[in-house]
Amino acid sequence: MTQALAKNERYQAQFKGIVDGSSPEWLDGLRRQGMKDFSSLGFPTARRGNENWKYTNINAIANTEFDIAPASDVTLEGLKQSAPWDDDWTTLVFVNGRYSADMSNPSTDASVTVGSISELTRSNGNILEPHLTSIAPTANDGFAALNTAFVQDGAFVHVAEGVDLETPLHLLFVSTANETPFITHPRVLVVAGKESNSTIIESYVGVGEGKYFSNVVSEIILEAGAQVDHYRLLDESDEAYHVGVARVSQGDGSSFSSAAFYNNVRLGRHDLLVTIGDGCETKLGGLYITTGRQHVDNFINLDHTKPNSTSRLFYKGILADRSRAVFGGTVYVRDGAIKTDSLQSDKNLLLSPDAEIDSKPALFIWADDVKCGHGATAGNIERDTLFYMRSRGIELEEASRLLIYGFAAEIVETVKLKSLSDHLERIFLDSLPRYSFEL
Repeated sequence: MTQALAKNERYQAQFKGIVDGSSPEWLDGLRRQGMKDFSSLGFPTARRGNENWKYTNINAIANTEFDIAPASDVTLEGLKQSAPWDDDWTTLVFVNGRYSADMSNPSTDASVTVGSISELTRSNGNILEPHLTSIAPTANDGFAALNTAFVQDGAFVHVAEGVDLETPLHLLFVSTANETPFITHPRVLVVAGKESNSTIIESYVGVGEGKYFSNVVSEIILEAGAQVDHYRLLDESDEAYHVGVARVSQGDGSSFSSAAFYNNVRLGRHDLLVTIGDGCETKLGGLYITTGRQHVDNFINLDHTKPNSTSRLFYKGILADRSRAVFGGTVYVRDGAIKTDSLQSDKNLLLSPDAEIDSKPALFIWADDVKCGHGATAGNIERDTLFYMRSRGIELEEASRLLIYGFAAEIVETVKLKSLSDHLERIFLDSLPRYSFEL
């Protein structure tokens, strides 16, 4: 594969301060391998050999000289105004890549281990070693390799076997304003034990304006029969770059439900791969709103490796101005994965003739006796629907706004947590473009 290697001397220099002998050898070994792989792979800037990045140009990331993230004095009250928050949640807060014990609300439940990777590495590294990079290897992805090379802190969650965890776990990563561009490498590792039940929220939030790059890797491991409800919120700075590599492994009989929300970012990419076992249920939903010249790329893959599983993929986008979105949804049905039932859909509302959506759903099937389908749509609101609302005395702009929100609400209403649902409703209502459909 032809790969254009970005200038990485800056990262090599920064890396020298990471492996300093203070960490366990197994962790330093992962970091060295990550840097070795990144040095070989670089960023996927070449047009040839990078089919997965065909519609997303990341030269702005590759060519920006990002500094190590600075410390910040963001206040808890200020954070509560910008991020989803509930005092009843278990919350881990990371500010510019560093765990903030003062603003966090850690769990006291002995049946769940929730903590920062940096602290657990020093106190209980054995619980991390078998899982870190187990489903997100560094050999094939430059962003995952760079994150692993610089892994220092992040969130770790381990739910014990058979535990029904009633309290949601919120993993909140905050980036603050700064005069010079900086980079953070958030890491998330979740292990849901057999027959456990838990709710995980991942939030990536910008406080203040500024250019920065969040280079994220998340690994979520569901053991046999586990159930995980997962929510992911992207609400960064207007000038922020965000690349998230997420890998989910579902053990036999497990259930994984996830809803992703993208509200604000200069360039955002979510690379999600779910590997599905026997008798599993998988539900993935997403909502993205883009304005100005924003660019959002959803690269979603479902890999049915065993029989008798069901998956549903349903994403919606609202695009205005000169913004652009990409949706690549692929379902793989491996040899022997009979009785697979999979449907995927991507629907987009285009509010401007200059907005663009590149949607590419695909199916690769190597098994018989399966039921699979996919579809993608892009367009404007039907004139008859708008005419009906206008005939009831609703002003054109208000009717347009109600119709746009109604399009988005189908995804927002899947959120089971009221505090999170209220926050999402508020930020998306504020973000909806002022627009009037034409009769």
